[in-house]
Amino acid sequence: MSRTPLPPPGRPVAVLAVAAGLLGLLAAPPDDPSPRTAPAAATAENTATVFYWTKTKNWAAYNLHYAPDGGAWTTVPGVAMEPACTDWVKKTVSLGTAAGLQATFNNGTGTWDNNGGRNYALGTGAITVRDGVVAHSDPCGDTTPAPAAKATVYYSTEALGWSTANIHYQPAGGAWTAVPGVGMQTACAGWWKREIDLGSAASLKAAFNNGNGTWDNNGGSDYTIGTGVSTVRNRVVTANAADPCAATPPDTQAPTAPARLTAAADGVSVLLTWDPAADDRGVTKYQVTRTGGTGGTVVTDVGSTVFSDTNLAERTAYTYTVRAVDAAGNVSAASAPATATTGDRPATPAAGKPLGTDPRKDPIYFVLTARFNDGDPSNNRGGSQHVKSGNAANDDPMFRGDFKGLIQKLDYVKGLGFSAIWVTPVVLNRSDYDYHGYHGWDFYRVDPRLESAGASYQDLIDAAHAKGMKIYQDVVYNHSSRWGAKGLFVPTVYGVRDSQWSWYYDEGQPGFEYDGLTVDAKSGKSYYNGDLWSTAEPAGNTCVNWGKPTGGKSAEGYTVYNCQWPSPTSGMFPEELYHQCWIGNWEGEDARSCWLHEDLADFDTENATVQNYLIGAYDKYIDMGVDGFRVDTAVHIPRTTWNRRFLPAIQERVTQRHGAGAAANFFVFGEVAAFVNDKWNRGSVNHSAQFYTWKERKEYDADDAKAALEMYDYEQQQGTGNQPTSTNAFLDGNSYHTPDHSRFSGMNVIDMRMHMNFGDAQNAFSNGKDSDDSYNDATYNVVYVDSHDYGPNKSSERYAGGTDAWAENMSLMWTFRGIPTLYYGSEIEFQKGQKIDCGPTCPLATTGRAYFGEHVAGSVTASDFSQVSSASGQVATTLAQPLVRHVQRLNQIRRAVPALQMGQYSTEGVSGGMAFKRRYTSGSTDSFALVTVSGGATFTGIPNGTYTDAVTGDVRTVADGTLSLAAPGKGNLRVYVLNGPGRIGTAGPYLK
Repeated sequence: MSRTPLPPPGRPVAVLAVAAGLLGLLAAPPDDPSPRTAPAAATAENTATVFYWTKTKNWAAYNLHYAPDGGAWTTVPGVAMEPACTDWVKKTVSLGTAAGLQATFNNGTGTWDNNGGRNYALGTGAITVRDGVVAHSDPCGDTTPAPAAKATVYYSTEALGWSTANIHYQPAGGAWTAVPGVGMQTACAGWWKREIDLGSAASLKAAFNNGNGTWDNNGGSDYTIGTGVSTVRNRVVTANAADPCAATPPDTQAPTAPARLTAAADGVSVLLTWDPAADDRGVTKYQVTRTGGTGGTVVTDVGSTVFSDTNLAERTAYTYTVRAVDAAGNVSAASAPATATTGDRPATPAAGKPLGTDPRKDPIYFVLTARFNDGDPSNNRGGSQHVKSGNAANDDPMFRGDFKGLIQKLDYVKGLGFSAIWVTPVVLNRSDYDYHGYHGWDFYRVDPRLESAGASYQDLIDAAHAKGMKIYQDVVYNHSSRWGAKGLFVPTVYGVRDSQWSWYYDEGQPGFEYDGLTVDAKSGKSYYNGDLWSTAEPAGNTCVNWGKPTGGKSAEGYTVYNCQWPSPTSGMFPEELYHQCWIGNWEGEDARSCWLHEDLADFDTENATVQNYLIGAYDKYIDMGVDGFRVDTAVHIPRTTWNRRFLPAIQERVTQRHGAGAAANFFVFGEVAAFVNDKWNRGSVNHSAQFYTWKERKEYDADDAKAALEMYDYEQQQGTGNQPTSTNAFLDGNSYHTPDHSRFSGMNVIDMRMHMNFGDAQNAFSNGKDSDDSYNDATYNVVYVDSHDYGPNKSSERYAGGTDAWAENMSLMWTFRGIPTLYYGSEIEFQKGQKIDCGPTCPLATTGRAYFGEHVAGSVTASDFSQVSSASGQVATTLAQPLVRHVQRLNQIRRAVPALQMGQYSTEGVSGGMAFKRRYTSGSTDSFALVTVSGGATFTGIPNGTYTDAVTGDVRTVADGTLSLAAPGKGNLRVYVLNGPGRIGTAGPYLK
């Protein structure tokens, strides 16, 4: 039984004085108030070794407060006792000539044992005090007792907001403390501490609570904590941890010198790359020093490990070194120098510069590069799942299409009328089935399975630009492959080439660097993982239960081992670089901080090292001249991190390399996946597409991880009714007004709500315009019917609504606000109704990601957008299909009417199902259009004047502000343009 002891009898004033911060103590215990006079000389010195029984106390500390007979009391709380043997502490004290002592015991924080108010009267020699009973003995014998085991537990309430914390615990083999446990002491901001004597136990079970009924019991499993210092933070126990409250010593250690600096000249530019330097606190920047030429020594600060030095002198040798700098200003030694000699200045404008025009002018054609067209069979690769998937039986390797094939068919895309191409991620991927590009491994290298001699990624960008077409690169900031990211962290897994697993684990090849392309001469397979596995536990391994069987079996019946595959909860990935949990709630905050899938190792994007790695990687592609980024899984990164780090870095790099005009039109559009049919994603503003188009509206903590949580909580509390709104997409009556982009974040988005509702065009239109006031500017929304992931209503099949419905959807997309986007092959209803993706469980040829090249085989030449001057072979047949002719003419009309590209819109004074008016005014351009899709419409209150239909050429004169239009039929439309150019293009199967 536990109780709250009183202070020692007769001494409450002294104890309360200490509690109040006073130092005075009574000179003697109350039963003898007169001072004693010590003998003139001591003939002998007496000692007492006091042993105190701890098992029934479970105090964190033990103190002996005593007074030798006739002498003064020690200062409260007395002297600390030390471990003696199991369940005992002791203290030996000198008594001088006294024959005994008065004693009390306490835990140092106000809990006392004073023998029920009588104090303990003790003699000399070995004395035990056990549950109020005094005896003369040595409970530990003559052996030197082993010190009692202790556990020092630090618990973080940073993410909980608790104002106090208790630890309820059970030493191994012992009893639990009484609920709610024992109080923990404040250690430092966000941390609580408790030191626990374990006696002979080597560990304890624990749960934590706030004293008011809120518990953290590790999801019902309790925490297991060992001896020594441990931390418990966000349900992760770190054993043998550093004191989280220890003062950080000054940083005096410089980073290591950057290694493997390379310099490659291209015309009058030099591209530098180097390996990241190491530092105990982290590298914050690099200093690139250039010598040579007539400019003397030039030092440039760089935030990543890639730097492009441009506009240099012709035929001049330049030498570079790089130093790393940490946050304290410590500078590393210089790297080994690298030298490059420039060539001639290009006669034409330098390659690799974005076109820099308003992205709303450019309809987008979306291709999975590896599945579009095969220009070079030598780089085709099937991977480890080639046979299992059924692809081998179809002679259809997953990596089949390439940049060469896309370059060869740029005229096909241009002939359709598209002036922008969205390509899937180009970085070097690494997983069992990685043709799509979303399993990035080396973010600084283009995947060789996509490149060929004379058909590099740079060649593709330059070839597209030469035809007036943009390249939008799909990029991934949220995750790497399951094998981590080269240059950041790559895990070593347990593997064994036994009779069960020799098919899976390649033999290691010393010095080999994975490129996705090289084939192992022994096995004849693509070399995939020989450098990633080990039978022996690697140095520094943190993965739990390394190499021990899990008790489970693979699909083939093979033994599965711990640490055989990467996992967030195994301890394999460092928590400072990667998140340590599986996603549980797709609409919760953990959608930002947990893994989506075992093949998608989730970056801790709030970590500066991760941020620098990604910024440096994507700087490379900005330097190559891409025109924009489609951002994969954008919703899985907090908006604060986008707005603070990644989006400003994009703007800064484009401005630095290509100028402010290019930066203003560098198009970033994010995938903020919200598969619902309402305006806000299940009421969660943080997970809704429009939320990402806005800047923050208040200041948050300087720490990115804390800021993300603060922002999440703040905006959830604000709710859907208190979010910013905009009129940027809407006309003011019939008038265009200058949009206000002052609160624009820098990220536009895919229109998920229209996408979800495109099972019916009318539904998509109604839902789309219902959300437009909550975007910063909906005229920049990217609009599509289906994609490489889903069809409307989260269908897992490619759209199969019928040709008429496709035509109607396209007519709406090409005339309503936003940027129309078409997934490759939809112009011929390619693979309609087929499952879009089934991984390696079925052949790609049976899916929505089938190879398209057979449909564009032959030759094609485009004389202009939507204009094909010649075509032969299968591509000529493809170009004759009804939806091809439809999209060609839609692109012609949209390109000729600025209001359909960049105009604001209104349905005020408009009757009809899918009918609206649009206007764009800039300088001498004033474009005003009245649109109705499929059905009839009446427009009232419009400007008087002459309107000409861009579809039929019909001319109407409006004198009373009213224009009525008959229904043109499903898929057909009318576009009456004030002072318009007349009929655009020729009649086709739908536009007539």
